[in-house]
Amino acid sequence: MGRSVMKIGIIGAGNIGGNLTRRLTALGHEVAVANSRGPHTLTALAEETGATPVPVEEAARGAEVVVVTIPLKAIPDLPKGVLDGAADGVAVIDTGNYYPKQRDGRIAGIEDEGLTESRWTEQHLGHPVIKAFNGTYAQDILDRHRPSGAPDRQALPVAGDDEAAKAKVRALIDELGFDTVDAGGLDDSWRQQPDTPVYGLREGVDGVTKALAEASPERKPEFRA
Repeated sequence: MGRSVMKIGIIGAGNIGGNLTRRLTALGHEVAVANSRGPHTLTALAEETGATPVPVEEAARGAEVVVVTIPLKAIPDLPKGVLDGAADGVAVIDTGNYYPKQRDGRIAGIEDEGLTESRWTEQHLGHPVIKAFNGTYAQDILDRHRPSGAPDRQALPVAGDDEAAKAKVRALIDELGFDTVDAGGLDDSWRQQPDTPVYGLREGVDGVTKALAEASPERKPEFRA
């Protein structure tokens, strides 16, 4: 049985977004990619990959999976209803991280209300999200994929509340050449935020499972604004 071709929207064409575009198109998926600067700035990526450059407002149109991979501080600037027009049951992947000192400034919902970074993003998007790829090196998406069962296959943590969407995302990550570990619901996703043991970890299922268990919910001063 052949793999099914999916329509996938990618919002953000930085390192992660660009490399996911490269791999997903190589796997035969139909990818629409958008960034904040407009489709005309994505001509080279489109020519390289066969992806379709679109305005942000159109990235989710008909998509079964939407990847939101932009700086956290830019999430509130996304067009209202950015996910309108997506396919029923769309799985939305959030790859974001909160870097208050380096990039994002102070986000009250995270600092004062104790929201996980992805829960804060979910509230802005108005749609459940699945947290994945946030601790993955962008180059590894191109270089470190392995066939299922390979002894050196890396595993990625995946957190979210919507079990059907999570299953869809885990299947897609498997197709991309990585194992996955269910990291729990979105309120547990602090276990994979920056500065946790699993963040940037290049290990298999056992190593990732262990690292998730060893995480501390305490946000260190360097990750507070």
